[in-house]
Amino acid sequence: MISQPLVSILIPAYNAQHWIAETLESALAQTWKNKEIIVVDDGSRDATVDVVRRFESAGVRLVVQENQGAAAARNKALEVSQGDYIQWLDADDLLSPDKIEAQMRESRGDDVLLSSGWAEFFYRPRQARFVPSSLWADLGPADWLVYKLGQNLHMQTATWLVSRKLTTAAGPWDTRLSFDDDGEYFCRVLLASQGVHFVPGPGVYYRAAGNSSVSYIGRSEKKVRALWISMLLHIQYLRSLEESPRVRRACLNYLHNWSMHFYPEHTDIIGQAEHLAEELGGKLHPPTLSWKYAWARSLFGWRAALWLQVEARSLRSGVQRSIDKALASLEGSGQMVR
Repeated sequence: MISQPLVSILIPAYNAQHWIAETLESALAQTWKNKEIIVVDDGSRDATVDVVRRFESAGVRLVVQENQGAAAARNKALEVSQGDYIQWLDADDLLSPDKIEAQMRESRGDDVLLSSGWAEFFYRPRQARFVPSSLWADLGPADWLVYKLGQNLHMQTATWLVSRKLTTAAGPWDTRLSFDDDGEYFCRVLLASQGVHFVPGPGVYYRAAGNSSVSYIGRSEKKVRALWISMLLHIQYLRSLEESPRVRRACLNYLHNWSMHFYPEHTDIIGQAEHLAEELGGKLHPPTLSWKYAWARSLFGWRAALWLQVEARSLRSGVQRSIDKALASLEGSGQMVR
């Protein structure tokens, strides 16, 4: 253990009483022995703190602060950590037991960012299916961002293992961002790196928490504004690495893929997006309505039709979640990933 680098597993938590025990069990089960586990409770109003305290005897460290948001909680966790490498972990997600060890064994130096596979689940992690994307590969920073923006892809927060050197170079999490703070943050980590080394094999089990998740936008004005700030920064970061036709195409696709969250009421953002699209050599068109919801536009107007299209996915997910919860109850809860 003395020769092993210390890995800090950092967990921001807010009202996570139902999930955090499983998350901590997955962190403690890591086969990489030289680790520290730090939970920063961001002013939870439920029993999250009580649950975490049950794990203090196993070496889990708890820090409690007033509610300031996920980014601020992550910054606090980083501030008190001592690790040579940082493993970010949300309070409802799970790590495969050998996730950290597999990545550390394939470390290419502290200038290379390590990633892993990930899969979504609701209540039963054993039902998760790992589906590779273009990002599941060794890639340079520009190539990685072109794939992400151009193909509307992402990597889940916990997939990354980041050296202290890259963490320091990237700077703190942006506390302005109540949405996509992780996407923006890891862009900066990526820019500071020599590229990404992807380590194959099951790595992260991401719990799709639904409308209560910070990754759900809904009609939140704050999250919509945060999304636009993050998008502008994504495009800025990519263009700082490369200015080329493929980069401009990727940025245009990125604008088109996310523009539905701004139509029709956020006219200031739409105006900025249209101007940026022209600068990129293209034109921003209104988001396309699926044929299943186009009829609603003539009856209820554009805003209602677009809302129906956006929320329909959430409704379908909610039904799937309810079914999976019932099946989990029948099978027995708390299935650990092995």
